Amino acid sequence: MLILLTFSQNHLELFTGKDVDTVLKRIDSSHNIWLRCLHFRDRTGTAKIIKHFGLNPSRVDMIFNHSPIGIDEDIEDCLLDSYEILTHKIKNREFQVARGSIVVGTGFIITFEITEVKILTTLSNNIVKGTIDIQSWGVDYLLYLIFKDILNNYHTVFDYISRQLDDLEDEVLENYGDESTYQKIARMRQSTRAGRRNFQSIKSLLAIMDYEDFQWLTQPVKELFNQELVHHVDNLSQEYQALRAWMSELMEIQRDSIASKTSERINRLTLLSAVFLPITFIAGVYGMNFKYMPELDQPWAYPLVMVVMILIVIGSIVYAKRQRWL
Repeated sequence: MLILLTFSQNHLELFTGKDVDTVLKRIDSSHNIWLRCLHFRDRTGTAKIIKHFGLNPSRVDMIFNHSPIGIDEDIEDCLLDSYEILTHKIKNREFQVARGSIVVGTGFIITFEITEVKILTTLSNNIVKGTIDIQSWGVDYLLYLIFKDILNNYHTVFDYISRQLDDLEDEVLENYGDESTYQKIARMRQSTRAGRRNFQSIKSLLAIMDYEDFQWLTQPVKELFNQELVHHVDNLSQEYQALRAWMSELMEIQRDSIASKTSERINRLTLLSAVFLPITFIAGVYGMNFKYMPELDQPWAYPLVMVVMILIVIGSIVYAKRQRWL
């Protein structure tokens, strides 16, 4: 699916199509362009798009290989950034990771979305509805809006993580969690690793934007990035690290709790074995087939041995309780 948004001072149009050639024919270079390629893994079609915008053919491999930020001093045709975004579409306490690439050139932005990014769909809809005024700006301002919405999305994700960790913390600290509780926390921690990579990628991109010869941003938009997004991504990164530390702490407490419960079970089994060891010994002695065992002929021998066994069990249990082993 291809979604083409063209805009300029007096023009705003949205066009959707599946055929690459049809969409490319509707592109007017006099307007600013945002081309969204959703679930689009056609290498031939991607090559056509890259060629249409006058980019180096090597960009096709970079897009399909999910390369990191791509600025080649020898090929200064665009800015290419690959992303991994934790989205607010959450299933079974796991987070969906949206992957793709953003290509920024003179007068155009192309987003190759392996999985559709809902926040970009919302941004596109708001632009078409006129909720966001973009017609007096260029594509660099659109890039700013994309990164702003990506970062704002993390507030929803982090809020959900916090609420889930509150519930899991109750399970852990009130000691009614089990191995499944540990697995829930572990899966949550593992599924949020993409957030770290995303923040690192955005930080690298923001650092590159500070270069004086960075040609893809006008000065007003560069000031917006520096004034709003630099501190925003730093704060979110710190919040992310705090949540990861919280998960690690809960995992450590739950691991200790599981180990303590396991040790307690082993101690009980050991005590049970110790209680029955002397009884087993007595039973073994009287189970030997010797002819001359005087107790065998006594009528009180059997009840006496049973009483002794019972006293051993009772005595062992009382001793264990006094020692606080039970």
